[in-house]
Amino acid sequence: MRPGSIFSTRLDTAGEIELVRRLDDFSRFLEVASFPHGRMLNVADIARECVAGRNTVESYLGILEDLPIATRLPVFRRRAERAVVAHAKLYFFDCGVFRSLRPACPLDAREEIAGPAFEGLVLQHLRAWISYGDADCRIHFWRTRGGSEVDFVLYGSAGFHAVEVKNSRSVRPSDLRGLRTFHQGYPECSPLLLYRGDEALERNGVLCLPVDRFLRGLIPGRDLPC
Repeated sequence: MRPGSIFSTRLDTAGEIELVRRLDDFSRFLEVASFPHGRMLNVADIARECVAGRNTVESYLGILEDLPIATRLPVFRRRAERAVVAHAKLYFFDCGVFRSLRPACPLDAREEIAGPAFEGLVLQHLRAWISYGDADCRIHFWRTRGGSEVDFVLYGSAGFHAVEVKNSRSVRPSDLRGLRTFHQGYPECSPLLLYRGDEALERNGVLCLPVDRFLRGLIPGRDLPC
């Protein structure tokens, strides 16, 4: 049993072990943990918001990963020429679960929820493509301390791909900035931008695909559709 688990133990007067549920604390944690979905995970911030110890929050995160309800993506560090961040990114395994846990607050912009949910949808399919196809490939993300970022980096014998996901119907020059920066440092990779438009485009050496076309072509055992 994990320390700080949703089940804690204590001895009653008869010396028997009694399980005590702490579901209210865990429910609060789930809500707070939905906010960094698709963003870098700061355990100290979650602990502060939950009014809980850091070890307790780490234990709760471990439960989510064991089930598995959520996953942490590590930062891509191979042959790094630029200083990268230290924290992992957190994603719930299903964008519907994220949407059900994440409260829609009056001050939230639509993109604060729709964007991370869209990223999570793509991640779901990428993980299934790797798992069902038994692909030798791991998923990371990349972010420098200067703020350049790529949502997903797929690395392994199945290929080396940098994937950016944009919840928009057009491609702007600023949308390509992270991919182009990454490609400068890793010219071996295939940069790919997924968006909600209708056309396959090539902009500044970056292939831009409609996300529905990409997902339909994501077949386990076959190469990434790019």
